[in-house]
Amino acid sequence: MRTIAGLPMTTRAAPRLLAWAPAPAVIWTALFFILPLLAMALVSLTRRERGQTVDLWTFANYGTFLTQGGGVFLEALRNSIEVTLIVTVLSVLVAYPIAYVLAYRVPARWQRVLLVLLVLPFWTSYVIRSYSWLLVLSEKGIISLALQGLGLADGPVGLGNTRGATVLGFVHFFAMLLTLTIYANLVQIRESYRRAAADLGASPLQVFLRITMPLSLPGVAVGAFLTFVLAIGDYVTPQILGGSRELLLPQAIMLQVGRTADFPLASAMSMVLMAVVTLAYLLFARHLRMDRV
Repeated sequence: MRTIAGLPMTTRAAPRLLAWAPAPAVIWTALFFILPLLAMALVSLTRRERGQTVDLWTFANYGTFLTQGGGVFLEALRNSIEVTLIVTVLSVLVAYPIAYVLAYRVPARWQRVLLVLLVLPFWTSYVIRSYSWLLVLSEKGIISLALQGLGLADGPVGLGNTRGATVLGFVHFFAMLLTLTIYANLVQIRESYRRAAADLGASPLQVFLRITMPLSLPGVAVGAFLTFVLAIGDYVTPQILGGSRELLLPQAIMLQVGRTADFPLASAMSMVLMAVVTLAYLLFARHLRMDRV
């Protein structure tokens, strides 16, 4: 007799119970993702004036997104995509060497210790980390004082409230996340592949280019996609470190909610952001085979 979790089960009942196993995950996804997404899509097709719905089943909000303020919303979308792409590329360039050294150059007994040290920053509040960087980059921060002490600056240098500050705050967080995903992929590569390539006369560089890097691309793809999704929808870091000099789309959405309470327009802008994320997923899945990881 077959058993599940130590309980006896008939041959007929086993397939039925296994068929219902995904039910909790499906229900959770439906309640907290699919239904809210459908509700937001429906709200985006309405138009409100003075707190009342005056139009149903209209695409006016999407037209407003394309034309409002001489394309200010389109500019916000472009800024978000540019910042996110820069953050993703820089995070990969920073994380890959760290993950490689951790996987192949650090003794196994020390790898867990270093992984814990990599995870430690995640225990700090996201808001606190952003404000900490704002203090470091301020005119009285350590960077400004160091530049003045070295004679490289005549006066205080404020690096906050810029795109560079936003990118730095993002990279500090997502480089650690990418390191974990790339490391997890590197340690799964069989050492026999690398040894066989070396026995056949491949140099260390050739082993890396022909064996290690191609086999580690799925981990890079997963980490890069997570970085893209989390960065393009983030509101806290651009608001704290970027200030109001450059508007990103999440900030524009919050302005519609907080200042004008225009939920239909905010929903339309959110659907546009969701479409960008979906397109990014399709591109990652097609070119880097993320769907086969």
